[in-house]
Amino acid sequence: MIELKQLYQGFRDPDTIHNLAKEIALHAAKHEGNIYIMEVCGGHTHTIMKYGLNQLLPDNIEFVHGPGCPVCVMPKERIDHAAILASQPDVILVTLGDMIRVPGSNGSLAEFRAKGCDIRPLYDPMDALAIAKENPDKKVIFFAIGFETSTPMTAVLIEQAEQQGLDNLLFHINHVLVPPAIDAVMADPQAKVNAFIGPAHVSVISGAKLYRPAVNQYGTPVVVSGFEPVDVMESILRIVKQKVEGKAELDVQYSRAVSEDGNVHAQQKVNQYLTIRPHFRWRGLGPLNESALMLKPEYSHRDAEVIYRDMLNVADIDDHKACQCGDILRGIAKPKDCKVFGRGCTPETPLGSCMVSSEGACNAYYRYNGV
Repeated sequence: MIELKQLYQGFRDPDTIHNLAKEIALHAAKHEGNIYIMEVCGGHTHTIMKYGLNQLLPDNIEFVHGPGCPVCVMPKERIDHAAILASQPDVILVTLGDMIRVPGSNGSLAEFRAKGCDIRPLYDPMDALAIAKENPDKKVIFFAIGFETSTPMTAVLIEQAEQQGLDNLLFHINHVLVPPAIDAVMADPQAKVNAFIGPAHVSVISGAKLYRPAVNQYGTPVVVSGFEPVDVMESILRIVKQKVEGKAELDVQYSRAVSEDGNVHAQQKVNQYLTIRPHFRWRGLGPLNESALMLKPEYSHRDAEVIYRDMLNVADIDDHKACQCGDILRGIAKPKDCKVFGRGCTPETPLGSCMVSSEGACNAYYRYNGV
């Protein structure tokens, strides 16, 4: 039986990390100007902060924390949708862990649960099937979130609900896509990003080809990286080498899991049940065209947004005025730039989604940066 440590053994070796840091510094000294690397995925942000990788790099390399946390980018009005649905008679709302604590305009789902709403966190989306079977007299609504990584699981869940005839299992789809978020970051005149660390798990599903348009359009290196500290440091080295050589290429450091085309079967499953949503508003990035998914019309009998449309608010709801989560998600501010960071806003009492999520930049700074 494989032990857990065998999966990361060698990828956390201090000597390897420090040797990579030295090599990065040697190459970075040959580069004129700063290298601003956006790690799109919040999982990479936590690796960087947990292992202090940012402290090992030369002054001309800076991390810019990106919008790759599905909980963090969820706007308040979508959270309010979940709260409204959960407040309906004979409704059980199920969703993935961190969403429970993200504040909406009228409170978090955890607060609504304390008021008596039946809201259940899931660790495995397939558990929604069992809940629907056990409660045939109730509507079970799956509030689905995530980037390309978790979308296939939602598609399989829809398929199983169809095949098993579970008419009481409905869906509120909030799956978002990485490429439009990269486009939004690069379109911001304040953006300084000139290189990307590509998300690992997203790439396993969608393939490395997902980032080729960004490389071509913006002339920025994109290196798809694994999540271990050696992965990240090796990816930074590959980026620096490209910058020194004046190149902008797509590179896959995480070749042990990521291919050019990704999981084609999973992509086909997603395309079978979901389609591009014309518009979706992101927390921090605003409304982005064709940046999210929705149920196909032929599955509208399972679409909570269609069934409950008369009671779901569509107006935009802004964040707390003191919260700078939006600027952090756009890469133009760091968590410590926010006046309420670590004071009025902590993981126990979050004002914004970046502090709630286990992948949020504010959460990472709070946990690992000596706050």
